[in-house]
Parts: sequence; C-alpha cells; structure tokens
Amino acid sequence: MSLYELAEQVDSKEKFLAFVSALAADREAEVEIERERPSSPYTSGARGWENGSIEAFLGAMSAWAAGGYGHTGEPHVPDQPSWRGFAKILHSGKFYE
Repeated sequence: MSLYELAEQVDSKEKFLAFVSALAADREAEVEIERERPSSPYTSGARGWENGSIEAFLGAMSAWAAGGYGHTGEPHVPDQPSWRGFAKILHSGKFYE
C-alpha cells in the first residue's frame, strides 16, 4: 500500500503512528538506495523524496499545509484538526517543493 493510501486511511492515533513508522521506513529505504545508486541532484530520490534534510522537510510541510487547492486558496488541511490531517501534513514533507 502506498503512503498516499495509508495517509487517507488514518482515522485514529494507532493508524497515525503506523503511518509515521511507514514514512520513516520509506525514507530509510531511500537513503539505502541512494547510497548505492545516487539519483541526479535535479530529480527526486529513488523513492520520490524531494526533501532530504530536516529543514527542507519541515519547510515543505509548512508550505503545503498553508497552500491552497487550485484557485480556491483554501488550505490543504481543514480547520478542525484530525489524525488524517496530521498524516497528510507529514507526508507532504516527502514530495512538496
């Protein structure tokens, strides 16, 4: 199951924690792959990671969460906090630039 699918299924603290573990495992797997066969610095990593440092990861999370859908300008996460919303914010740190 992809991280996108896992994030969509988060509806409890337990599923959120499982998602965080899966996200960490995904990053660890990419680091190992990149050690053996580095990707071009102009593309995402072997498993789709755009942000390899904590600074870039946190910046991407912040920008994605505050950004909007298309022309509406609505934030990507709802005003009401949820475990799914938290998972989506963390996941965005992987791919958002």
